[in-house]
Amino acid sequence: MFEYFQGNKYVWNFAVNGALNSGGRIDEIDRACRPLRDVASTNEDVGTEDFLRSWTTLVDQLEEQAEENVRRGHLRTAGQTYARAANYLITAERMQQAGTPERNATYGRCLRLMERSFELADPLTRRVEIPFRDTTLPAYYTKPITTGGAPTPAMIQWNGLDSTKEHMYVSEHSRELAARGIATLMVDTPGSGEALRKQGLTAQIDTEEWAAACVDFLESDPTIDSSRIGIVGWSLGGYYAPRAAAFEKRLALCVAWGANHDWGKVQRRRVEKEGERPVPHYWDHVLWVWGETDLDQFLDMADNVNLDGVVEQITVPFLVAHGEGDRQIPVELAYRSYDQAVNSPKRELRVFTADEGATEHIGLDNFGHVSSFIADWVADTFAELAATRTSAPEVAAVR
Repeated sequence: MFEYFQGNKYVWNFAVNGALNSGGRIDEIDRACRPLRDVASTNEDVGTEDFLRSWTTLVDQLEEQAEENVRRGHLRTAGQTYARAANYLITAERMQQAGTPERNATYGRCLRLMERSFELADPLTRRVEIPFRDTTLPAYYTKPITTGGAPTPAMIQWNGLDSTKEHMYVSEHSRELAARGIATLMVDTPGSGEALRKQGLTAQIDTEEWAAACVDFLESDPTIDSSRIGIVGWSLGGYYAPRAAAFEKRLALCVAWGANHDWGKVQRRRVEKEGERPVPHYWDHVLWVWGETDLDQFLDMADNVNLDGVVEQITVPFLVAHGEGDRQIPVELAYRSYDQAVNSPKRELRVFTADEGATEHIGLDNFGHVSSFIADWVADTFAELAATRTSAPEVAAVR
């Protein structure tokens, strides 16, 4: 992994890699990071406010550039600049401590930047609200340009512990799927993004409830092929998505983008200072995500965030994609998910190695490599499902 900050600065370097591999430009990121080199020599929690200030200075500059391009009528350039600004701002927001006023204000600004980028540079994407309980799940919905009127397959994409729908969008995975004729619904599920920050929805074990709401939404769109709706989740989504696919039987395929077979065990390792953590102020963050107030009670709950006895109930194609050198989630958990998914008609384990890159957590060190592989696998599998459906012999009606 590219290590801008020297020494044991995994959390900060992980954030930099995420921004770089989500459409960031190295010169801009260098300008944001250069003033932070001294403060980065302390522990991972100290200096996150400095991080926000420095990266926000860059965002201010980019927003001025975007506004100038709008005045000149260069709308596509302006939209792309707004998207990069959103990428950098959501990177800085992710590093902040839960509940701080600066974090809330920063996220609100990020939403505005993202919407502006859609308006100017991406007519295929729009913000939507998915009905859920007595509220909604905010989402971004990218639909490909289609011809011939054929229904479009769709993927539901879910976050992990500390990402947002904005991270999903700037990763450009939805663009890869759209190029293959597949729609993407990028959802802030309970415990993530806007659902957590603006609506107070916290995470839960039984993610099939979220999946049902997402499938209902897609089925209400007449342009979507309801027989080809899949789901992909990265990081903690590597638990959320397989759990959903096991029990929401309308899902046609599932991708664990970073296996998270036994998340509770990972938490207990982190208590013992084993393995890397994804964000600063880690325990504050996880308690916020899950709506817990006591660490011991949280750990007892987390023991049940486990796919033993669950992946066995996945009866659709199932891909597990994992980095060989993942320092957050041991690769052994990827083998465990694959080995137990015995009822999947097409299961595949893809381990990315150091020789090719993408060996870190969710392949963030070479994000596009993993994204393209997953998009190809999804497109191939949807094509196979369509071919199977059209080649199935007609059964004569029994009178």
